Amino acid sequence: MFIVTLYHDIIYRPLLNLLIFAYNIIPGHDIGITIIVVTLIIRLLLAPSFHKSLHSQKKLNDLQPKINELREKHKDNKELQAKAMMDLYKEHKINPLSSCLPILIQLPILIALYQTFRTALGTGDIAGLYSFVHAPGNISPYFLHLIDLSKTALIGSHIYVPALILGLMAGAAQYWQGKLMLPKTPNTDPTAKIMATQTTYILPLFSVFISLRLPAGLPLYWVVTTLFAVGQQYYIIKKTTPIV
Repeated sequence: MFIVTLYHDIIYRPLLNLLIFAYNIIPGHDIGITIIVVTLIIRLLLAPSFHKSLHSQKKLNDLQPKINELREKHKDNKELQAKAMMDLYKEHKINPLSSCLPILIQLPILIALYQTFRTALGTGDIAGLYSFVHAPGNISPYFLHLIDLSKTALIGSHIYVPALILGLMAGAAQYWQGKLMLPKTPNTDPTAKIMATQTTYILPLFSVFISLRLPAGLPLYWVVTTLFAVGQQYYIIKKTTPIV
């Protein structure tokens, strides 16, 4: 119960108020523009932690040849191999688990955003607003007066094409990010290869599958946040000196 209350007060309610506040002040009161603005605000607030994670991933990619050498050198002694790997990570100040941070951060935010969009695009009876945020009444679900962000791509036996396109764009952006994070030197560890394959190919397909069954506002968020991550990754690649 405590965790639910904490989630509601720390994640869901602030996101709901941010969305409604932005919707109220953005000219034209376009929910799609509002979602884009809120997404960018969230990414900017989380940029330091994401930057650290992406920076560690870049270092891991640069170290891949040395990691492969250590695996080959100590292939008959797993204990010695693990120690050598940990010494290598320690030498270059890398936390190999830091790449999991974005997923751990994004999951509760994604759940909260789903609830937020469902609330905002519902009846207009919005509870939980702060005193300085006024309820806007019924919120138009249309993005640029064209795309109904409250609809899913699959509506019964029919397909809502704009939502389908957003879902496919979310998967394509996820694939782009996955390819960008792959090391130039392939990992020789079978488990790491499987994880790389899942990140690059399975996750984008899963993103499309999930996106087609959620209100189109969620894929729009996913496209924007992933493109922001791609831009951040490109910045790190250009600015970080490769490990020799």
